[in-house]
Amino acid sequence: MIGPYLSDGDIVIYESTVYPGCTEEDCVPVLEQTSGKKLNEDFYVGYSPERINPGDKQHRLPDIKKVTAGSTREAADLVDALYSTIIRAGTHKASAIKVAEAAKVIENTQRDLNIALVNELAIIFSKLGIDTEAVLEAAGTKWNFLPFRPGLVGGHCIGVDPYYLTHKAEAIGYHPEIILAGRRLNDAMGSYAASALVKAMLKRRLHVQGARILILGLTFKENCPDLRNSKVIDLIAELKEFGAQVDVHDPWVDPEEARREYGVELVADPGTGTYDSIVLAVAHDEFKEMGVAKIRQMGRDHAVLFDLKSLFPADETDLRL
Repeated sequence: MIGPYLSDGDIVIYESTVYPGCTEEDCVPVLEQTSGKKLNEDFYVGYSPERINPGDKQHRLPDIKKVTAGSTREAADLVDALYSTIIRAGTHKASAIKVAEAAKVIENTQRDLNIALVNELAIIFSKLGIDTEAVLEAAGTKWNFLPFRPGLVGGHCIGVDPYYLTHKAEAIGYHPEIILAGRRLNDAMGSYAASALVKAMLKRRLHVQGARILILGLTFKENCPDLRNSKVIDLIAELKEFGAQVDVHDPWVDPEEARREYGVELVADPGTGTYDSIVLAVAHDEFKEMGVAKIRQMGRDHAVLFDLKSLFPADETDLRL
């Protein structure tokens, strides 16, 4: 689309998260072919990966340091100067486009692996009868302990971007072990959470087949309406495999979008005394403000409250990751 409109001296800047080399090896040849012009002779390219945190009202575009790069030193200077006009937090000019691409893709890969670690720890601690949140709080008293928490890893960044890097690694003949292991573990957490809930229900002699279960939250993270690659849907699908009837309530989600994307019919008012189990899947502020007592009112006597996000104290809920 852009190639036919390129003029001499133009700079094309890419912001998408990609694997190292994508801009120059995949995008530039298309620009050259469709424009009839040559890179670094007739036009130039820049790269400045998007750094956006959906739902975060504190860290907005101007307040997040921006990585920049260009296909020549002069182009890099121009790209950096352009972003400097709007980025109050400052910029970091990378030495090459590939460096900037790699820096972005490992940001999300690092988070993915850190969450995978605490997810695995949560599974181990569960088998040992230890409360994971209590362990993390204790470990967090050390100044350099990283405060990651277990949970479902969805969204269009953390759950996807590591595959860009592993694709490129395999293309050059290297099979990445740790990154893919972390991805497999995180992708399986929906199934694990469903199994944990089923076990808790059976211990209370609650029939899973035909049980009514309420899921609070459908978005991939708290306090945002984004449904992309939400792993809550894995939890829902797994519970339905057990024969449960699953309702979903999320005040942040457009009902039509939930229906279109996942075939989920949202429940606007869950009512009271309706459910055999309630799963707090997304830590929206609305659920926190609602409080445990009001959430429990939605369930029947002896209903299991699964606080998947550890939003409330352990002694106020029945099950946590």
